[in-house]
Amino acid sequence: MPKIIYVDHTGEERAIEATNGETVMETAIKNSIPGIDADCGGACACATCHVYIDEGFMEKVGKPEDMEQSMLDFAENVQSNSRLSCQISVSDDLDGMRVTTPESQH
Repeated sequence: MPKIIYVDHTGEERAIEATNGETVMETAIKNSIPGIDADCGGACACATCHVYIDEGFMEKVGKPEDMEQSMLDFAENVQSNSRLSCQISVSDDLDGMRVTTPESQH
């Protein structure tokens, strides 16, 4: 099982074993990760699961699709490595990926 490392805005890390095929958001919700609220339940209709992806994994997660990019336009503190965690499917390729939640989501 791949491990995803969730980092909050203070730098506290939580390494969570994730299930392939679930999203990074689903894993966060199941494990009560602070800063990932997922108000829309993963429908890509809000930006409450906004995270920053570790630069070393940007190519593996790919660029946001148009719908996700539209939602990111409404998020606060968007950066070049911003993604919605509901749109990232967990796979073995993401083992060790660090995702950081923006301070504005805490």
